[in-house]
Amino acid sequence: MIPFETAMQVALANVHRTGVEDVDLADAAGRVLALDVASDLDFPPFDKSSMDGFACRAQDLGQTLKVVETLPAGKMPTRAIGPGECARIMTGARVPEGADTVFMVEQSQAMADDSVRFTGTTTRSNLCRQAEDVRAGDVVLPAGTLLDPRHVAVLASVGVARPRVAARPRVAILATGDELVEPSDVPGPSQIRNSNGWQLAAQVTAAGGVPTYHGIARDEVGALGRLFRLAAATSDVVLLSGGVSMGDFDKVPDVLRDEGVRLLFDAVAMKPGKPTTFGVRDTLAVFGLPGNPVSTYVVFEVLVRPFLLAMMGHAWRPVRTVAPLARDVRRRSLDRDEWIPVVIGADGTAEAVDYHGSADFVALSRADGLTRVPAGTSFLAAGTSIQVQRLPW
Repeated sequence: MIPFETAMQVALANVHRTGVEDVDLADAAGRVLALDVASDLDFPPFDKSSMDGFACRAQDLGQTLKVVETLPAGKMPTRAIGPGECARIMTGARVPEGADTVFMVEQSQAMADDSVRFTGTTTRSNLCRQAEDVRAGDVVLPAGTLLDPRHVAVLASVGVARPRVAARPRVAILATGDELVEPSDVPGPSQIRNSNGWQLAAQVTAAGGVPTYHGIARDEVGALGRLFRLAAATSDVVLLSGGVSMGDFDKVPDVLRDEGVRLLFDAVAMKPGKPTTFGVRDTLAVFGLPGNPVSTYVVFEVLVRPFLLAMMGHAWRPVRTVAPLARDVRRRSLDRDEWIPVVIGADGTAEAVDYHGSADFVALSRADGLTRVPAGTSFLAAGTSIQVQRLPW
């Protein structure tokens, strides 16, 4: 049994990067940028007004000013502003030559003969200066950025209509166990529906991968081997759930060895998820995940998700919230780090979800996040500040 950090290091040391492809802006969110993106323009590209008002020379603010032009956004000024003059200007419009300040409509008084007077006492320039945000040639998005709608706006603004992104890893998913039936089937005596396969497919999609579900593999070496070979033939990563513990019917580690997979670890000091297995064969990565759904979910989120994102060049960081515990937390198993599902209350406190172990997927579905309690820690008192890794990530 190795520490979780060691397991993470081992896995990330065996990442093989995916290729690259160009995608439309409409499909860019959720992808990982493969190349630095530099701006082709200054931002702002010209001096512009930050509000609706009147553009003039600051030294003329005490005078009645003649309005010589109206400038909506998108219109090029036709003349410079001279002494005693101003231009009516809208937010985002280009400031005419000669003007060095804009006073707000709310600080103006209309006069006769299309003139206006400043009625305020002080004013800022209310100008956005050319290149004050970005200069042409500046890198605005580095390679490795996991693109979200904010980044799509940046890409559009700098003229990148088809960004180059990392190809999505192809992930094969196998659920193992004689007790499993598919969700559309009615379980017989001693059977349960397969939730892990579909949960993992959804998690892979959310992490940016392309899942392929290969069905249920029975607890028999030949059947497992055949299904594994089918899955591995067209995949970058294979995920198996179940069959990795120490029981008589846990065949996955032996099958992986028979198929030429070099196992790099087969137990991690984490709860849930101790029997997690990881191995490689050439550029293929294989994760053997526990069969209980909470274990499967947690191991994917804290270990497999960062692995898949690293394949695309992104260094994953979970979203964390600091919250005080609403009540005491006591633990009995102290040899492993434990990820405990918690809910965040309306008062901002965190409370451990009342659940019955790693098979209680319904309780997990009510959690807002996970808190990690280090090995050796038996007690956390109410009021203790904890870090909560928010779900979903």
